[in-house]
Amino acid sequence: MNYRTLLVTGSSGLIGSEVARHFDGLGLHIHGVDNNQRAVFFGPQGDTRWNQERLAATLASFTHHELDIRDRDGVLRLIDSVRPDAIVHTAAQPSHDRAAAIPFDDFDTNAVGTLNLLEAVRRSCPRSPFVHMSTNKVYGDAPNELPLVELETRWDYADAAMHDGIPETFRIDASKHSLFGASKVAADVMVQEYGRYFGMSTCCLRGGCLTGPAHSGVELHGFLSYLVKCNLEGQPYTVHGYRGKQVRDNIHAHDVARFIERFLLQPRSGEVYNLGGGRANSCSILEAFARVEALTGTTMRWTYSDKNREGDHICYISNLAKMRAHYAGWDITKSLEDIFTEIVEGWRRR
Repeated sequence: MNYRTLLVTGSSGLIGSEVARHFDGLGLHIHGVDNNQRAVFFGPQGDTRWNQERLAATLASFTHHELDIRDRDGVLRLIDSVRPDAIVHTAAQPSHDRAAAIPFDDFDTNAVGTLNLLEAVRRSCPRSPFVHMSTNKVYGDAPNELPLVELETRWDYADAAMHDGIPETFRIDASKHSLFGASKVAADVMVQEYGRYFGMSTCCLRGGCLTGPAHSGVELHGFLSYLVKCNLEGQPYTVHGYRGKQVRDNIHAHDVARFIERFLLQPRSGEVYNLGGGRANSCSILEAFARVEALTGTTMRWTYSDKNREGDHICYISNLAKMRAHYAGWDITKSLEDIFTEIVEGWRRR
């Protein structure tokens, strides 16, 4: 890889830290941007300082920048000073529940913060590829309009044509997104626009359930991490609607970092990819309970609320066909079993 410097926003978070670790291993100097805003959004349980300290102690070449991406002048100065060879933008307000209570913070972080970074890159290093962690919430609740069948432990698509999941051509308008989903749509479209309008190398990765042992999972964000934490600590987990049969496809942060590496080796302009674990790595909440119980030997304590989360997906599986077609050397390497095992071990160590 010809890159020497990589700037990672949200570097203390799940994906940001994994990206930093992965590219440090390839010999790049990592510039991490983070201000522990997750602890502001979610309280002490969302604190990521432990991860920042881990990166500083273990990476060969890591520089931390205490910066809020909403600080436009600060972002412009940093990008102009570092002029990174590539940018991976993972910083975000990540919860669609939390967004309703902090709409200005949510939009300023997700939409305006992304614009701040894009414009800084355009001014100072326009040839540097820009990878943006988007979300499957850009599709809003439109996937819920698909015919579904209720099975014993999960919902699934009734139409065989949808077996492999949601493609990138699925519509993103005329649906309920949550305010979080709407702010991420704005960022997603802007990233595409800087690619198409200015000819920059950009891509949006519309993540499904991104997970792994470095996740500081909380009730409002971090499905598997928080579920495992509740099991290990004997805390009750609340299931919100759909009889606990709602389905997510889960991708390990390592496989996310591997795809980003492939994109940076062969960057494209204004691309979007649905980035998840695919059908093989999908599970419902009820199925997740059974898996974690088998690993820990501890029965899951949980309660049920008939009220589903606003704009929540009943069944979401990412169709990975476009990713595999554009980057034939990439595929999922971490199975669902690997993911559960590593998250359990990660919480036990922590």
